[in-house]
Amino acid sequence: MKKIRVKDVVDHFKLEVVSGSEGLMREIKVSDINRPGLEMAGYFTYYPADRVQLMGRSEIGFFETLPEERRKQRILELCHESTPCIIVARDHPIPQEFIDASNQTGVPVIRSSLSTTKLLSLLINYLEERLAPATTMHGVLVDIYGVGVLIIGNSGIGKSETALELLKRGHRLVADDAVEIRQVHENQLIGSAPELIQHLLEIRGLGIINVMTLFGAGAVRDFKKITLVIQLELWDPNKQYDRLGLDEDKFKIMDTELTKITIPVRPGRNLAVIIEVAAMNYRLKRLGHNAAVHFSKKLTDSIEEADDI
Repeated sequence: MKKIRVKDVVDHFKLEVVSGSEGLMREIKVSDINRPGLEMAGYFTYYPADRVQLMGRSEIGFFETLPEERRKQRILELCHESTPCIIVARDHPIPQEFIDASNQTGVPVIRSSLSTTKLLSLLINYLEERLAPATTMHGVLVDIYGVGVLIIGNSGIGKSETALELLKRGHRLVADDAVEIRQVHENQLIGSAPELIQHLLEIRGLGIINVMTLFGAGAVRDFKKITLVIQLELWDPNKQYDRLGLDEDKFKIMDTELTKITIPVRPGRNLAVIIEVAAMNYRLKRLGHNAAVHFSKKLTDSIEEADDI
């Protein structure tokens, strides 16, 4: 999980820092946002102090109706030591009590011109993406006909060379060698390339090539949802490989299980074409067209008809 600071939010949304700039390096640890309506009324029993505090017209309007001493008390309680920041929406004028409490506690007070509802939605989406559980895997991620295919296997088995052939066939590279994977939602994994190797592909004997320079901007993607895992392994003559496709293996990344297809590698096999067809077949299965199941049913019906004769 990457760390995110208040300064990151300020820079991303181009917010105005009104006071408490010394607290911009405070860490934001949760993606939930709190609108402190109950807290403005004095109920702090279940105050989620570790959340970003977002205040709109309603919260500010109620705050301004309170007596002066109570306003000072409420805002000081709101500026907890674990509170990342207070954001005021709609470019609302900031009450002086906010600025005084901010300077006293070091909790930044920030202002946005966006409406409260829109800002709330944008903040949640941004924080959920940035704070999502993450891991890095050795492999190649390619977008094939809209299917995010993660190609894995032992080093030197031909993952990058296969990706190069797929690029020549019109598909798009997301990441080579190291794939950063974030679980942004339940059962949803997003893969991308580390910034250092973005758009680069390593071919043994040739070196590092820049895919976007060679093939154009349409040959790369910055990120892609992963839906299928292809594992390449050296052909084992003593192993029985799936010939019908009825069984569906699973591959678990963090808390998400993905469909996994194992493809044996040996001279003469065109891996790029096989993986391309695997992606197309995966899409058809999700649309309800399973060739293996259809063939199995026809075979069973034929056997039953032969037994009846």
